[in-house]
Amino acid sequence: MGPKKTAAAVAGERKKEKVTLEMKKEIIWKHNSGMRVTDIAREYGRNPSTIGTILKMREKILATDAAKGVTRIVKNRPAVLEEVEKLLLIWIEEKQRAGDTVSEAVICEKAKALHADLIQEQPGTSAEPEVFKASRGWFDRFKTRSGIHSVVRHGEAASSDVPAAEDFAAEFLELVKTEGYVPQHVFNCDETGLFWKRMPKRTFITQEESRLPGHKPMKDRLTLLFCANASGDLKIKPLLVYHSENPRAFKRHKIDKERLSVMWRSNSKAWVTRVLFVDWVNLAFGPAVKQYLLDNDLPLKALLLMDNAPAHPKGLEVDLLEEFSFINIMFLPPNTTPLLQPMDQQVIANFKKLYTKELFRRCFEVTDCTTITLREFWKDHFDIVTCLKMVNTAWKGISQRNLNCAWRSLWPDCVAPSDSDAPESTVVQDIVALGRTMGLEVTKEDVCELVEGHDDELTTVELVELQAEAAQEQASLEEEEATEERLSSERLRDICQKWKEVQTFADLHHHEKHVAHDAGNFYDTRVMSSFRELLKRRIKQQTMDRFLTKKQRVEEEPSSSGPPES
Repeated sequence: MGPKKTAAAVAGERKKEKVTLEMKKEIIWKHNSGMRVTDIAREYGRNPSTIGTILKMREKILATDAAKGVTRIVKNRPAVLEEVEKLLLIWIEEKQRAGDTVSEAVICEKAKALHADLIQEQPGTSAEPEVFKASRGWFDRFKTRSGIHSVVRHGEAASSDVPAAEDFAAEFLELVKTEGYVPQHVFNCDETGLFWKRMPKRTFITQEESRLPGHKPMKDRLTLLFCANASGDLKIKPLLVYHSENPRAFKRHKIDKERLSVMWRSNSKAWVTRVLFVDWVNLAFGPAVKQYLLDNDLPLKALLLMDNAPAHPKGLEVDLLEEFSFINIMFLPPNTTPLLQPMDQQVIANFKKLYTKELFRRCFEVTDCTTITLREFWKDHFDIVTCLKMVNTAWKGISQRNLNCAWRSLWPDCVAPSDSDAPESTVVQDIVALGRTMGLEVTKEDVCELVEGHDDELTTVELVELQAEAAQEQASLEEEEATEERLSSERLRDICQKWKEVQTFADLHHHEKHVAHDAGNFYDTRVMSSFRELLKRRIKQQTMDRFLTKKQRVEEEPSSSGPPES
């Protein structure tokens, strides 16, 4: 019998990461693309025999449609349970994008609800006695299969962390004092969803649309990112993300996207992503802040405060253009945004109320001043272009006082004194009055429910649709990665260097320097940044590979301090 391994030796061994089904499919795809087994084994840190075993099972693996992160194919596992776990992972991701932390109990309840919905949709399942309990054992296995981590085992997941908020507020005030920031220097940004074509549930418009098969304008969602400074006198151009890059209404109204009151961007889920956020910082936030500080003879420095949503990347300073290096970033701790984030202190809620008021006002004008009925306007004339005009009006309607008062919880000294604490307007009452003038059954409670409803979580049907979109997006990504593989690092490095030379030349010699500068920044951010990111990833990977190879070689070499050979 060989000598037993010491505890130190066991601890020193590197624990291998489990090979997920997703990874196995990736291995099969790379082998089918012509990559050798030995090269794949080296890349994944596995024995060639392990890769060979995976390739032998390729048909079974490729035929398996499991939740992301699953490592094993379980025999006789109900297909509906696989579907539940896939939808559950999408739902958890949605929660995380909103900055929420979910608990075990909440996940289990959602799993049971998804299971019940899917069973109900299956034909001929009325007599099935199948019951899914979402037990502790299932949850632990689900965590192992999927690799989820952002889960609270006990207690309230989304409860506000008061001690963390107090500690952060003290840290923030200390930073403000040390760096000499004034309210004009400090900014906050936050995203929110907007169902731009939604009416209170009890109106006949909503009831009529709910009866139309396959008609979902009420669920047509876009995402807005708002930003302003603590003094409230600078609003940044909002970022708007929609699921379509060029809606039909744009062509009909001959819209120039560069001249919109928002920065228009798109992706299939209408979400703010890291790339879109960096785009907004460099093309909207940075230029506006720099010009504002210069116009007001203020020191060239700024602080952007935001939550830790996935779209807000750590190390954002690295992605800033050189001319915006004066901008510093600070993140709010998890579960403190309801307590501290200024945009959450009635700014976004007031925007949605003002948007709803503008929606009702336009409906009233149409029915009062034209022969078009409300139903006709809603069906044939209310489009995304009209929505953009209302977004602009509502954002303009947010007062400087509202923006400044939003900092009371975090930075009370920056809030200007007021003669009255009375509300600035009676927006909700105005909406109710307009609705009743048009013959709509609307109450104050209906309006409040509508405003809060913009943050409703997705239904099972919507999660299924998102899953289908994700699969399509993954196929596009694989095609994109195959294209990237054909670009050599040397070629990428050469192109990036040549672009830098072209940009420098244009900045120096173009007769309209500001035109060359703006056009260069736009192209650099929208086009060249993706090539630079690809090159950075490759350099990091090459560095890591060299490090691991060197480390492995050192470990394999016999120690010079060991006992002499006999």
